Amino acid sequence: MGDVARIENGAEDRRLATWSGRVPAVLVNIQRQPGANVIAVIGIILLIGLVKKNGIMMVDFALEAERRDGLSPRDAIHRAALLRFRPILMTTLAALFGALPLLFAQGSGAELRQPLGLVMVGGLVVSQILTLFTTPVVYLFFDRMAKRVRSRQDRIAPAT
Repeated sequence: MGDVARIENGAEDRRLATWSGRVPAVLVNIQRQPGANVIAVIGIILLIGLVKKNGIMMVDFALEAERRDGLSPRDAIHRAALLRFRPILMTTLAALFGALPLLFAQGSGAELRQPLGLVMVGGLVVSQILTLFTTPVVYLFFDRMAKRVRSRQDRIAPAT
C-alpha cells in the first residue's frame, strides 16, 4: 500500500510541477517555447481584432450618447464604459475559456498549439485591462485635442 501512495504522490508532484511551470509563464508572459511561431502570430492577429472591436464598441456608444443625449464627452465615455462592460467582458471570457484547452494541452501536437493558447490567454488578460482603462483616456485626449484645433481655427479664421 505504501508503494501505491508513493506512486500517486509522484504523479501529483508532476502535475503540480506542470502547473507551477505554466502559471508563472502565463502571468509574466515568459514563453517556454522557442520564439514566436506562425501559430502565435495567428493568436496576435486574433487579439488585434478583438481589442479593436471592443474599442470601437465603446467609442461608438459614447459618440452616439454625445449626439443623441447631449452628454459631455466625459459623461458619454463613462456611460459607454459602464454599459458596454458586460458585452466586452463576455466576449473576452468566451475567448479566454476557449483558449485554456490550447494552453494546457498535452499529448501529440500540443507543442504546436500551446503558443497560440499562451498568446491568447496572456493577451486577453492584458487587452481587457487596456480596453477598459485606456480607451476612455484616449477618447478624452482626442476630444480635448479636437477642441484645441477648433479654437485655433476660430481665432485664425476671423483674422484672414
